[in-house]
Amino acid sequence: MGLLADRQSQLLIDGKLVAGGAGTFPTINPATEEVLGTAADADADDMGRAIEAARRAFDETDWSTNTEFRVRCIRQLRDVLSRHVEELREITVAEVGAPVMLTSAAQLEGPIADLSFCADTAESYQWRTDAGVAMPMGIKTHRTIAREAIGVVAAITPWNFPHQINLAKLGPALAAGNTVVLKPAPDTPWCAAAVGQLIAEETDIPPGVVNIVTSSDHNVGALLSKDPRVDMISFTGSTATGRAVMADGSTTLKKVFLELGGKSAFLVLDDADLAGACSVSAFTASMHAGQGCAITTRLVVPRARYDEAVEAAAVTMGSLKPGDPTDPGTVCGPLISARQRDRVQGYLDSAAADGGKFACGGGRPADRDTGFFIEPTVIAGLDNSAKVAREEIFGPVLTVIAHDGDDDAIRIANDSPYGLSGTVFSADPDRAARAAARLRVGTVNVNGGVWYSADMPFGGYKQSGIGREMGLAGFEEYLEIKAIATAVN
Repeated sequence: MGLLADRQSQLLIDGKLVAGGAGTFPTINPATEEVLGTAADADADDMGRAIEAARRAFDETDWSTNTEFRVRCIRQLRDVLSRHVEELREITVAEVGAPVMLTSAAQLEGPIADLSFCADTAESYQWRTDAGVAMPMGIKTHRTIAREAIGVVAAITPWNFPHQINLAKLGPALAAGNTVVLKPAPDTPWCAAAVGQLIAEETDIPPGVVNIVTSSDHNVGALLSKDPRVDMISFTGSTATGRAVMADGSTTLKKVFLELGGKSAFLVLDDADLAGACSVSAFTASMHAGQGCAITTRLVVPRARYDEAVEAAAVTMGSLKPGDPTDPGTVCGPLISARQRDRVQGYLDSAAADGGKFACGGGRPADRDTGFFIEPTVIAGLDNSAKVAREEIFGPVLTVIAHDGDDDAIRIANDSPYGLSGTVFSADPDRAARAAARLRVGTVNVNGGVWYSADMPFGGYKQSGIGREMGLAGFEEYLEIKAIATAVN
């Protein structure tokens, strides 16, 4: 049976593929504005059943303690997803508007391969540590430190990189022994539902261990943060929504992991190859229409070469025309929705009102009557106090800001409520390393290095989040620590 038969998806609850209590809702191709099909629309009762199934699977089965079985299931899931990768690719390009070139990396194939790291980590992990014998309070005691699954994990995910974020939560949470309720974004329900279908039909993952609940109603997802049967929330999305998740979770003192927004800076020091660095910055800001939380959207350049930097960025960005995501040459596809396109346009209008100039772009492409496209845009003439330099736009927009030396460049980069990522370019590796060390961010790219990898932790400082995803640190987010003290006779 193929994926999403009759162009509709179902919920995965307690091992069964079922319809949604609220009916269905459409999923839209953002490049064409055509309705692709429908997704199951869950209601509060559906979510309640999903939570109960996850709770029961954790409490009443050996999933949390049978590491060998979990490892086998995760590798099996990796292999199943790999076998269906072309079907998943077609769904991803159509529903997300992701350029097909990105599906061989972080949009699809990379996250599938990353499941290997989760399985390998669980297989080799030291679940119990012998802390030796001591005499606390004069009592001879043998101490053991045990690491155990937290319990039921609620994973709430966004639409921009659905497979990467869904699997970066499912993989380590399951490997650590938890059960999961996944609530994906309503803009991209099929990407998650297709994974759910494959779990139900082609893996040995037991009923209730993974539940996938799609819904057009954000309030259905909010139930996860408040329900006492849920032990942890793992949320990726906007900072504003993250605050609400944290507040709701506080009523039952859940553990909360948050990966939130960013307004990352790309620092070009005065000894760098200016044209080359600015071209890299412009290309990065245009990929997937700028819809990435860690994309560097502030280009901070030497004041004496400001006009040259603006021109170099505009040459590259202006050449990256918004295009059909099915075209292998497309770098900048559509935004996810009309709502998001209008939001980005609002930021562009605010830049113009603040006195900014568009070195390229500035609005919708004249040659595209359909699709949620915005031209890759370079904004010049504003400083770091401008709205477009302070707030996350989530579109193909790069604001060029002048600096007066290394200290000033670092000050500008750190003058942000966010602290997710950053980039430094310098001809002097030691100078670049010193600048990178002073950035208050969770990830730094130095002279083109790549931090994205299954074994590297990802997360931010300040209002960019709490905790880390991926790597050993991301695996351990899903564990509790228990101290066991046994009297020795």
